[in-house]
Amino acid sequence: MLIGKEIEHGILDLNQIYSICESAFSQVELKNKSVLVIIPDNTRHAPIDLFFKVIYDLIGNKVKSLDYLIATGTHQPMTEQEISKFIGVSQSDIETKYSGVRIFNHDHRREEDLIQIGTISAVEIEKITNGLLKEEIKVTINKMILGYDQIILVSPVVPHETVGFSGGNKYFFPGIGGLDIIQSFHWLGAVITNPVINGVKDTPVRRVIDRAAKFLPIPRLCLAFVVVDHGLACLYAGTPEQTWDKAADCSAKHHIIYMKKPYKKILGIASEIYTDLWVAGKVMYKLEPIVADDGELIIYAPHVKDISFVHEKAIREVGYHVRDYFLKQWDKFSKYSKLILAHSTNVRGIGKYENGVEYPRIKVTLATSIPEEVCEQINLAYQNPDSIDIEKLKKSQSDEFIVVENAGQILYRLENDVFRIN
Repeated sequence: MLIGKEIEHGILDLNQIYSICESAFSQVELKNKSVLVIIPDNTRHAPIDLFFKVIYDLIGNKVKSLDYLIATGTHQPMTEQEISKFIGVSQSDIETKYSGVRIFNHDHRREEDLIQIGTISAVEIEKITNGLLKEEIKVTINKMILGYDQIILVSPVVPHETVGFSGGNKYFFPGIGGLDIIQSFHWLGAVITNPVINGVKDTPVRRVIDRAAKFLPIPRLCLAFVVVDHGLACLYAGTPEQTWDKAADCSAKHHIIYMKKPYKKILGIASEIYTDLWVAGKVMYKLEPIVADDGELIIYAPHVKDISFVHEKAIREVGYHVRDYFLKQWDKFSKYSKLILAHSTNVRGIGKYENGVEYPRIKVTLATSIPEEVCEQINLAYQNPDSIDIEKLKKSQSDEFIVVENAGQILYRLENDVFRIN
């Protein structure tokens, strides 16, 4: 089953969205079944409020139970107030009209909530990653999924720094997965590097995620879609693999901008939904490919005060460094989580480490509320955000300098792209 529609110029209207979802639900046995809906957290641009209402309207009175699990991945759990805002429902409606709907957070740190559903052998991992990774991976996932008859994924799809394009089975791993598989494939993506993997469909990381998903014993229906400024450019319903494939093609049309030349300096204004550097690093991920050698990227996010709500201590110990800084000193850094190392090198960007000296390709500057002494400690440059006049800088844009608003959403690459997966 693959049902869906893409609008070449424009967006899907509400009737079309309802129609696609209704057609998909009619082909799945849901009457008196227990259903778990897996949704992203509020660090993702997605109309979850719309899908919450659509799903309830169409199946809320048919199923035995309707629960939601927030795929927090490596982020902090959402509060009740954040959840209420995200799903577009008042607290009173949650307690009355939607009282039968339960909403849970995934927390990858709670090992007691996880269950191992399979193991991918080192031999198979080596094969599907083209030799980049040669280790056994234990596939662990939130065990609450085993209590349901049907899973529905609500999956926005965008270019992504670790897997190529987000969405599909990524909402299982890392969405509701355990640390073993999360850190393994994040490090795999970091070894390939962000400029090479971001915005590419067929990647070794995607192969690992799709392989891990084959261990899942519960039927899965995925609603995969692409968000544009005012709505959905496409919506597909079917298996996670089918729908992700179609939505990724659509995302490539809307979410990747190709530039003729690189820029010596870029000011990226982070979206307000990125509340710590762990996610505000997306400004770097989406702009790194168009920063010229020896250029500078400024991550402008005065609202960001923390490096990471979950991983701050470890990141402060490691700092931000290029990939080879870790690979060529593996005895020193192998004790750290590969998840932390992957985040570190993705934010710092590509570069070299030779004869004990680190040579980053570009300069990364934080114009945030993270203090200057902390920036120095973690190996990133600092600029006081109060010294930046956004409107003045917009007027001074040139062939060497640009300002990118809402940075972290759209991927920028060069027309003559030098970054390729071998």
